[in-house]
Amino acid sequence: MATMTTMTTVSEVLDRLQKKGYTVDLNLQKDCLYCQGNSLRISPEEFLVDKHYRFEGMSDPGDAAVIYAISSERYGVKGTLVDGYGISSEALSPEMIEALRENPAFPASPTESTAGK
Repeated sequence: MATMTTMTTVSEVLDRLQKKGYTVDLNLQKDCLYCQGNSLRISPEEFLVDKHYRFEGMSDPGDAAVIYAISSERYGVKGTLVDGYGISSEALSPEMIEALRENPAFPASPTESTAGK
């Protein structure tokens, strides 16, 4: 029987993703993702959102955030993007908005199976 682990904080999710190889810190720009560590710019057609996790602020809506687990086969990169709900979404290109939709092959869930890990 699979064991389920519920992750309730942003830091718990980021830690779990890091252990799964999502080690690059990505930043959102209008028309690409930017990796400051190596100045890499990843265009919308060059990455997939493998999973996303939504966090809603219980007492402060400003605490709401989304964590994206992103991979780029072209560049051999796996990383995370942390973004607040709705902030700067109107400043993104339509291509970036579409690219940030999760790949349907990997459903999002704050609860993950830890069987075999």
